[in-house]
Parts: sequence; structure tokens; C-alpha cells
Amino acid sequence: MSFSIEEILTFLPHRYPFLLVDRVLEMEKGQRILALKNVSYNEAFFQGHFPRLRVMPGVLIIEALAQTAGILVYNSIPDPQDKLVFLSKIGESRFRKPVIPGDQLRLEVILLKLRKRFFQVEGKAYVGETLVAETEAMGSLVSAEEMNESG
Repeated sequence: MSFSIEEILTFLPHRYPFLLVDRVLEMEKGQRILALKNVSYNEAFFQGHFPRLRVMPGVLIIEALAQTAGILVYNSIPDPQDKLVFLSKIGESRFRKPVIPGDQLRLEVILLKLRKRFFQVEGKAYVGETLVAETEAMGSLVSAEEMNESG
């Protein structure tokens, strides 16, 4: 199963400049997902990080993995239109190599646990065959109704 950017927009609430997934190449519901993020020289964050040596912030690589996980979870739960997916914990993370303009991130996420109100994932980001970042994370599933009550 694959998704274009137009389909991704139906799953994620993120929009420019914070949408960090360009395409889903493969997905096995409830198990794993493989997505791409094309890293362009025109990314807004490169204006300040860093002007002389442009490097994608590691936290944005983690966010790209989290968004990829969100797509997987959204497609793995019943009644996804009634739920919001939030990142609630970032565990052990490592950044192994800088990501620069022109790179293409391959985002691989494995769903380790999926319960009624939370999930746990493992994510790895590659440029070519080189592992550039990895993380473990947890997320929360919150009903839209709960969000309306708290807001």
C-alpha cells in the first residue's frame, strides 16, 4: 500500500512548513511503514540552521519519523477519523550523520505496540543505505471529543 502527498494530507493535520513526509512507499497496517522525505535547499529551517553549513535539525528528523508513525497508526486503528494521534514520549535517540540539502530520507517505522489509548514505535531514518538517525517513541490516541472537552 502506498500514498501520494495528496493522500498523506488526509491522514496528517500538518501543513507547510511542518509537513515532513512526501510519499509513503509501503505500509503493512498494524506492522510497518516506509516513507520518503525529500530534503530541499529551500526548506525554511535551512535559513538559520546553519547559514554556512546547512544541516537538517535532528529534532525534525525525529518529527518526520513521528509523522510517518502517525500515518501507520491512523491506518491501523478502527474509526481513525474520531482520533487524534499525539507524540507523548521520545525515548532513546541517536543521530549518526548530518542530513543536508539534496538528501532523501527513507523513513522506516515499526509498530511495536498498539493499544486502545497508546502506541509504541521504533523508527530509523536512512540516506541511501546509511543510517542517519534512530529513535524509540510512544504516542497517545485521543478522541476528538476529549480534545473538545479539554479545550
